[in-house]
Amino acid sequence: MDASIRDRIQGEIDAGSIVVFMKGTPSFPQCGFSAVVVQVLNHLGVDYKSVNVLEDPSIRQGIKDFSNWPTIPQLYVKGEFIGGCDIIREMYETGELMELLNTRGIEVAVD
Repeated sequence: MDASIRDRIQGEIDAGSIVVFMKGTPSFPQCGFSAVVVQVLNHLGVDYKSVNVLEDPSIRQGIKDFSNWPTIPQLYVKGEFIGGCDIIREMYETGELMELLNTRGIEVAVD
């Protein structure tokens, strides 16, 4: 992977406590998996930054290489890769995601 792509991705991850690399935007997800992750984050009432990988093919491939994870969306919390859609959904359902956010000092405001 090109160092400038790696630096851009790292910069995006460093720019927010919660960052989701997704297809589309939170208000208009372009795939069902991205929509699920956005729904979970919105339900938890957390602030997050999104990166639309469809806007830049180098980021779309680069994030997969960066995390060594083959799919999008990808969720990062405080710089750490947490997982994709299935992992996030499972962690949400078990309460593990809320616990992780709380231990990282991120306030959760569930409805």
